[in-house]
Amino acid sequence: MTVTVQSVVYQIDGKPYESRLVYDDAVVSPRPGLLMAPNWAGISEGAERIAQSVAAEGYVVLLADLYGQGVRPKGNEECLAAMMPLKTDRALLRKRMQAAFEQLQAQTTASVDKDQLATFGFCFGGCCSLELARTGAPLKAAVSFHGTLDTPNPADGKNIVGKVLVLHGASDPLVPKEQLPAFEEEMNAAGVDWQLTSYGGAYHSFTDVEANNPGVQMYNKTVADRAFKAMHNLLEEVFKPAV
Repeated sequence: MTVTVQSVVYQIDGKPYESRLVYDDAVVSPRPGLLMAPNWAGISEGAERIAQSVAAEGYVVLLADLYGQGVRPKGNEECLAAMMPLKTDRALLRKRMQAAFEQLQAQTTASVDKDQLATFGFCFGGCCSLELARTGAPLKAAVSFHGTLDTPNPADGKNIVGKVLVLHGASDPLVPKEQLPAFEEEMNAAGVDWQLTSYGGAYHSFTDVEANNPGVQMYNKTVADRAFKAMHNLLEEVFKPAV
């Protein structure tokens, strides 16, 4: 098996964006397509490693560029400056996620089953994946790893057509605790098939092998393994052939 990473360049409002298409080039039959939203660092080596590990499980993954071609922030200040314009303008965030989602569907390099689509994301990317689901995009599932759960208009939850899985660190200080019951209320009011798992002793960025900010952002291999297993279990469920 050879997992290939290729650039996908496209335009949004006349500006170039460069996402990454990640897939096993030995497989020619259509596979489910996954849109991955990275953390606030955007396209990075760490994000590509995750995309490759997920693609190796039998998926075509498009790692979304949400900032623009060549915008690759380094350090917390640059990452915050790149993220906040999108975090505070959810319409713009959704537009960029939708553009990447359209690229996943339209590209012909790797064969994607267009009836089998989902999204997943990390930290800021978890927020992005949930926002894409709230647009009514044809997703079988939306998965958030240690992401924020708030949205300006909770009524948009009614647009969600797939299943939702939130994987949360119970000790995460960067996801305000009041967001959890508000999210549950939003999902219940919309009649969504949802799950929220809180992992005890897990902090923000628990899937990020480079996270090492004690008490705030900490990699936790045990929890990361459990969380990825939970995602793969859900994907297996939603992509199961109809009998």
